[in-house]
Amino acid sequence: MSNVILDKLQELQIPFENCRGQAYDNGANMKGKSQGVQARLLKQNPRALFVPCGAHSVNLVIADAAKASKDAVGYFGYVQKLFTFFSGATQRWNILLKHVHLTLKSWSDVRWESRLQSITAVRHQVKEIRNALIEARQAVNDLVAKVEAQALAEEVASFRFLICTVVWFDILTHINQVNKMLQSSSMQLDVAVRLIESAKHSLMKYRQSGFVDAQSTAKELCEALNIEPELKEKRLRSTKRHFAYEAADEPISDALKKLEVTFFNSVVASLQERFEIFTQVKDRFGVLLDFSQVQGMSKETLQKHCTEVEKTLTAVEKGGSDIDGQERAQEIINLPQLPPLTTALEMLSFLHDNHLQELYPNLWIALRIAVTLPVTVASAERSFLK
Repeated sequence: MSNVILDKLQELQIPFENCRGQAYDNGANMKGKSQGVQARLLKQNPRALFVPCGAHSVNLVIADAAKASKDAVGYFGYVQKLFTFFSGATQRWNILLKHVHLTLKSWSDVRWESRLQSITAVRHQVKEIRNALIEARQAVNDLVAKVEAQALAEEVASFRFLICTVVWFDILTHINQVNKMLQSSSMQLDVAVRLIESAKHSLMKYRQSGFVDAQSTAKELCEALNIEPELKEKRLRSTKRHFAYEAADEPISDALKKLEVTFFNSVVASLQERFEIFTQVKDRFGVLLDFSQVQGMSKETLQKHCTEVEKTLTAVEKGGSDIDGQERAQEIINLPQLPPLTTALEMLSFLHDNHLQELYPNLWIALRIAVTLPVTVASAERSFLK
């Protein structure tokens, strides 16, 4: 694959040594640290910094969370079964249409918004869907379909299913907003990192207060369905001990607490892991992507940051760097007073609009590289992934 990319660049007469960034999806053949495409290309051009596609990474965070626990796996399995049951026969689908205004939808691993779309229909129409299942149980002649309708009606009316519906709907709604912004063709690395940090903070805040609110909402749904808001604990299976010195399992006995811990631990850990490279690349560019750090920074510290950027943009075998770190530090010191939250793109626009490129040549070059670092490769895929 790396040879295909290099051959195509050569065909288009684009020198690969001028490349300063590369981004792909999260396939192992692309992002592999040793044999992946990005690793092979980095060996030929260490300045071609690799940034995994942000939108694909968010999708994988959702996928990780969906596989985090038996509750999550079981929940999405039942959501899919609801769609499969009603779409399996015209009679059943017509019964569903009599009760709902928003039809059930299937979800797919490759369609990023499909999970949210499938849950939205359930979240706002639980009572209607249950009534449709009860009517379908009475109307169909197939005995297997009758049993399936009865089982699904009981599951939809369970407190576990309802609380999973509320929590997943709230979380996916927020993550989907971040996902849409990351797919923007004008997205910048510093903005993307702030979005991810904001998403992580929101999830932690939701864990502290939102999960309790979700329980209250689920209880209201229980009242509408005339059922008891009781989360039954499933049988706990102990792990076999192979050695006498091993401690016995200490399972979480509280079903609600277990549901909370397994879900949020997975989401936060996945966000941290999937976007670790984003943070690393941002840190390598330092103040270039966060000019608020310059306020109160000593000259020695600023020079150290600028030297690190110089090393990042240096190819030893080529015998040169794109910028001079010490000169760039002096250029930043000589900048006029700017708002503290000035982004890299705003700084670049300021230099361009005021024709200051020749006065700040190193800053000009570094900023152009920083703002064009790839964040997502998904902007062209949005139209058919919705």
